[in-house]
Amino acid sequence: MHGFGGSFDSTRTGRTALRSAAALVGAVLLVSGCGSGPPGYHPPQVPGSATVRSAQPAPSPSPTEVPYGTTLTQLVTPVNTALAEIGAAGSLDALAGALSDSQSAASAAATGLQQADAPLAVADAHRQLYVGLDQLATDLGQVQTDITDDKVCATSSALAEAGQSQGFKDVPAALAALSTAGYPATLTVPQTGALQHRALDNGSYVREGERDGLGVLTVENGGDADAVLTLTHGTDAAYSFYVVKGQTAKVSGIRDGQYDVYFAGGFDWDAASKRFTQSCAFTKFDDGLNFNTTDTTYSTWKLTLQPVAGGNASTTDVPEGSFPVP
Repeated sequence: MHGFGGSFDSTRTGRTALRSAAALVGAVLLVSGCGSGPPGYHPPQVPGSATVRSAQPAPSPSPTEVPYGTTLTQLVTPVNTALAEIGAAGSLDALAGALSDSQSAASAAATGLQQADAPLAVADAHRQLYVGLDQLATDLGQVQTDITDDKVCATSSALAEAGQSQGFKDVPAALAALSTAGYPATLTVPQTGALQHRALDNGSYVREGERDGLGVLTVENGGDADAVLTLTHGTDAAYSFYVVKGQTAKVSGIRDGQYDVYFAGGFDWDAASKRFTQSCAFTKFDDGLNFNTTDTTYSTWKLTLQPVAGGNASTTDVPEGSFPVP
């Protein structure tokens, strides 16, 4: 019979084929006769070939990649929010806090962008952006340090120093390039102003006081910054005058009395607040000056605002809050 191969003899092959056919017919009858037959008839059970399959968990969906534009917006928005605090700061302490928040936001944005996959077409602008944000974070951190060290001691000078950051130039430029390529985002740079270098003429009075006495005071400023020297009588400033770095100022007409001597050093004299805004220092001479007039004599004093070999006038730094307002 066709369909079987091998070396069996034809007789055995025939009987085998018949038995196989009979088994096949029986199987067909069992399947097709299910539920039929005489009453009480139960068809024999034939081992089946059903396979029991264990339950398999559904495969986890692959994470959806966040579009570059969304990533850009999510990282730049917190920087804008923090920078808005800088413009609203009403005191130096508040400004220091706003600078800290802005530094953290800029640093986080720089790190996030370094880890993001940017489209090849904007790779250069993408790199410029995170480098600029990192530079901005560094510069804002430096301003905070300078506030702590009294290198900037007014809101105006701290803002002006922050505004000099190269990051405030590079970041907007990079965002403009990305916007042109179809990824719009902007950075709102706060109004910071420019560093100023205001000063009074040497010997100018900040507080002239009563000048109907005979006492004379000469002050030589050999330090590395301008200074305002103040004589106090009791707790009130009686005389206060400006001494330019490297120059000498002389004041006459000082009334008799015992005076404490303070001087403030720094740069950029703000006449409205009567204080320096940069590199501030506040110092008091440990010994006061006594001006005394008699029928034949009057007092003259000379002070030098720098360490002098053999000098006899020691000084002590004082906190700004203890410094008399001129």
